[in-house]
Amino acid sequence: MDSAAVARFEAGRARLGSLAYRLLGSAADAEDAVQDTFLRWQAADRDRIDVPEAWLTKVLTHLCLDRLRSAHTRHERAAGAWLPEPLLDGDPMLGPADTFEQRESVSLAVLTLMERLSPVERAVYVLREAFSYSHAEIAGILDITESTSQQHTHRARVRVAAERRGGRVAPDPETARRVVEEFLAAAVSGRTERLVALLTDDVTAVSDGAGLARRLLRITTRERVASFVRAGFRPTEAKRRLAGGTPALYVAAVNGAPAVLAVVDGRVVGAVVCAVGDGRITSLHGVATRDRLTRLAEAWRRSGPGAPVIAAW
Repeated sequence: MDSAAVARFEAGRARLGSLAYRLLGSAADAEDAVQDTFLRWQAADRDRIDVPEAWLTKVLTHLCLDRLRSAHTRHERAAGAWLPEPLLDGDPMLGPADTFEQRESVSLAVLTLMERLSPVERAVYVLREAFSYSHAEIAGILDITESTSQQHTHRARVRVAAERRGGRVAPDPETARRVVEEFLAAAVSGRTERLVALLTDDVTAVSDGAGLARRLLRITTRERVASFVRAGFRPTEAKRRLAGGTPALYVAAVNGAPAVLAVVDGRVVGAVVCAVGDGRITSLHGVATRDRLTRLAEAWRRSGPGAPVIAAW
């Protein structure tokens, strides 16, 4: 393949990666899908491709749909042991963040909600909301009619909106960070009443149980979530052994939201990503399964983090 063809693909690699991540919720799977798209591009009769960007988008989207429909993926996600892979802000795979819709489409809360959509609904939602494709363009990418694209978009929006916690106005990042720092202080100190006050009435918490549970842990109501968080943040020797040492706790931006990161010897061993609205926390997503933190941990090491909020937990 000549250098011009390689350069054309590389010019769109970041966009393809961010599209695949939104569709699959996994950076590792997204990288595989992008590489498979490159192999298809390499083997294609490129002289017959009029619009390379459209061709590449279609190929990538169908590869992602194949992955979402695979028996292994359906079993893994249906079993309830799957959460989206968190990424440190600044990761190119998070893609465009110019509009509220683009930022929301990559939040852990919405990525988790999109698991309830069919693969085609998810593809239509992402292409429309995050990448602003027209219904005519989506119809061409997915080999469906424009009216079908419109119907899928409507259903996906309704389903996501019905489950979304909090409003559609993103909080000021500094305000959100202060809420999470106060939340962390209350969780570690055991101030349960203050912890409850920092949670919305319809708050939800979802955790992968550090990969030790067969199903995701889902908790609702402020009191139960506060108790769950307090228990989770209570330091014990067993937790330190599981983490591989005594973690330091940081607050960082992950998928566009403030998150508490547990770090041992420079390695991220756990992340709790918090959605904040109206000065309170609307949802929590806890991820501690090691292979879900690989990319985030690598980015964290390169980022040169500052001082932790809590130096030794």
